[in-house]
Formats: sequence, structure tokens, C-alpha cells
Amino acid sequence: MAVTKSRITAARTSAQRPVAIIPKAIAARYDAASKALVVQLEGGVYVGFPTTALQGLENAKAQTMRRIEISPSGYGIHVPALDADFYLPALLDGIFGTREFMAERGRRGGRAVSSAKKTAAQAN
Repeated sequence: MAVTKSRITAARTSAQRPVAIIPKAIAARYDAASKALVVQLEGGVYVGFPTTALQGLENAKAQTMRRIEISPSGYGIHVPALDADFYLPALLDGIFGTREFMAERGRRGGRAVSSAKKTAAQAN
């Protein structure tokens, strides 16, 4: 595939899309009470992600979550003590790890047993 001006323009436009629609992270911290990674976005909105659902943070202790870094772009979140990295747009889309990690989470959920699940299965 040849590099053309139109392809370069299209690539630049595509790269700018997240900037236009996804707010950047300006701070992040660990909330020990809720065991969540809490991210402050531009505009003052806070979002929280349970660490038990995040790949690499499933068993995180408060002590290892003391330092959380935000990348210069505002889209990367890094926990140095655990060498764990997250992409903010993916977190906001509900993607908390690799494809394999997410598939295993889905399999676990599929094996869960509850009265509501039993009732729904019987209704089908």
C-alpha cells in the first residue's frame, strides 16, 4: 500500500477522534473503601473501576496502589508497583484486560448459578 497525502490526512484525522470525543484523565487514585481505581476526567467527572475486574489489579493491595501515573496524552494509566497499564478509552468501553482475560471473565460469568438465571433458562 502506497503512502499518499490522502492516507496521511485520513490517519491524522483518525488519530484526532479520541481527543474530540473522549475526555482525558487528569488524575487517578485508589479508593481503598470501595477497592476501586478512581479516575478524574477533564471537566470534573470521576469514574471508578473495581480493581477486582482489572487485569493485573485483581489482588492489588492499597500499598501497591499508592502511586498511579497518567500518561502525557491523558489516555494512559500506569500502576508502577504492579507494572500494570490501562488505556482510558478501553476502560470506558468496558474492556478491562486482554482478549483472553475478558473471555475468561465471560466464561466465569456463564458458569455462575443464581435463581434468576435458573428462572430465565426455564422460561426459554
